[in-house]
Formats: sequence, structure tokens, C-alpha cells
Amino acid sequence: MDQFIHAEIAQGLKQGSCSAWFKLYELYAEQLWRNVARLMYCDPVSVADVVQETFLVAARSARNFDHRRGSLWVWLWTIAQRQIALHYRREKAKAARVKAQQWWCSLDGQKADWIDGREKPPAEVLETDEMATLVRHTLAELPAEYQMLLTSKYIDGVAVEQIAEQISSSSEAVRSKLARARKAFRRVFRKLTQLTPGA
Repeated sequence: MDQFIHAEIAQGLKQGSCSAWFKLYELYAEQLWRNVARLMYCDPVSVADVVQETFLVAARSARNFDHRRGSLWVWLWTIAQRQIALHYRREKAKAARVKAQQWWCSLDGQKADWIDGREKPPAEVLETDEMATLVRHTLAELPAEYQMLLTSKYIDGVAVEQIAEQISSSSEAVRSKLARARKAFRRVFRKLTQLTPGA
């Protein structure tokens, strides 16, 4: 590419120019699409998602583009490679979640009682990778405060009084929040495992 055009686009990106952005898109969209498609070798929808995410990330960071680190294409392709890696990590996590959901559905036993706390699941159920996956995905859907309370109390084994001290709250307030957090966890876990009450 002509160095003058390269410099003009780079300067325009730093200034937030829409025309510079459009020039960048016109110059590299097709090449980016082809390269992503070659590297991913998967369905066009996934390729489109990665290309779109690449341009969105590029748009957010365009003002920080530094031509001394490389050309516009190198900058754009570096972003694309990160987006491809993120795509595969998400796909891997999704596959693990689906496998865990299938495992849960295949279990015998009183699953509703386990979720509601009326019965404790057998140790061989609690200690599986699938259960850990379901718990992680459930926690990820909860508000940050609930995540912190549940992991502190039930994973790290921190006493309620110590949690209260850490967050400058009363023990009663922590117990009340924990009750709400457990209720939210059960609701999300049911939804994640597609388990309705009493099923």
C-alpha cells in the first residue's frame, strides 16, 4: 500500500476520523475475511462473528494505533488472531458446558432434592469435572456479590463472621444475603440444567 495513504489513514484513526475508518475497512475487510476463513476453516457465521469483533475492537483502539509497531495490516491481523483464539476458547467452554448438561440429565437420583438442599448429592457426583463445570457456569451468571459470598462460604470455607468483617457488614446481613445468593444459584442452576422443580 502507498505509504502516504497508510500514514493518512493512521493519522485519521488517531484523530477519530470516520473517513479514515471507512478507508481502513475498504482496504482490508476482504483480505481479513479471507485470512480468518482460511485459518478457522469453519462455518461462515463464525468467520463473520470474528471479522466483526475484530473491526469492533479495532474501532475501540484505533486512537492508540502506533505506526512504529507495524503496519495497519499487522495491527488489524494481530487483533484478528486474538479474536480467533477467543472464539475457540468460547467454543471449548460451550462444549464443556453441553457435555456437563448431558451428564446431569443422564443422572439417576433425586436431582431436584439435591438442588433444593433437601438431600446431599453423593460424593461421586460432587467430585466430577462435569459438576465443577456446571457450578462455574452457574456462578458466572450471578451478580458479583453473590459470587463472592458463595465462593467464600462454600468453596473457601470462610466463616460468616469473617465474611462480614471483610465486607464491613453484620453477620445477620451476610446470612440474609447468602440465603438470597443460594436461591439465585438454584434458579440459575435449574435453568442451566433445564431442570424444572419436581422433575
